[in-house]
Amino acid sequence: MTTSQLIEQIKIKNSFLCIGLDVDLTKIPPHLLELEDPIFEFNKAIIDATHDLCVSYKPNTAFYEAYGIKGWQSLEKTIKYLNEKYPEIFTIADAKRGDIGNTSTMYAKAFLEDLNFDSITVAPYMGKDSVEPFLAFENKHAILLALTSNEGAFDFQTKNIDGKELYKVVIETSKSWKNSENLMYVVGATKAEYFTEIRKIIPDSFLLVPGVGAQGGSLQEVCKYGMSKNVGLLINSSRGIIYASNGNNFAEKAREEALKIQLEMKLILNIL
Repeated sequence: MTTSQLIEQIKIKNSFLCIGLDVDLTKIPPHLLELEDPIFEFNKAIIDATHDLCVSYKPNTAFYEAYGIKGWQSLEKTIKYLNEKYPEIFTIADAKRGDIGNTSTMYAKAFLEDLNFDSITVAPYMGKDSVEPFLAFENKHAILLALTSNEGAFDFQTKNIDGKELYKVVIETSKSWKNSENLMYVVGATKAEYFTEIRKIIPDSFLLVPGVGAQGGSLQEVCKYGMSKNVGLLINSSRGIIYASNGNNFAEKAREEALKIQLEMKLILNIL
């Protein structure tokens, strides 16, 4: 999917919501556990109930890899279902990969070619040659970890390096990489005060923003400081939507929670 196609979907749906499909078998409705593939059936129900309210889905691959080959097959079925039934949706493989060049090339082929995700989250610690293989695929995107929402982010990301915080060095350096126009960035919602500085470096790039909802981030604050002329934000919510209920009405309740966020987003977009 091209960036312009993503922007068009945001306009059509009045939404920049990304729903995280982080499926934990201990949290899904018990009646699904009786089915052959409870993970896929859970995802399918959530997707069917919410697809018109969001522009993106983001399966965190750890929640599938943890269940071995069956979990991976559930991931394959989920992305295939999305691509076939809802091709307008921007898909994110939250895999946080990044390794030496030939290894990253194989990771990129696995997620962007074989599974056919639109994008993948990537760790930048190993530098240019570990990220550029993900940028080599036409109309695909690498979403670089820039400033994350976890407590440990302060261990390295905000440390001062020759007068500049490390996350700023990472973002500025990444702009020089080949096909950097295909880069997006992860910036945690719990770091809203940093968005102004980040937008000085990358005024138009899309930012994937976790941390709204269960982690306490404010949608209003993120939009105030982080929104670009083309919105430029994908606000992720996972637990607050998909685990709104563990009863038979789980998909209906997930829709209700997604709708609350979408209506808030619509209001924000209409004010612009």
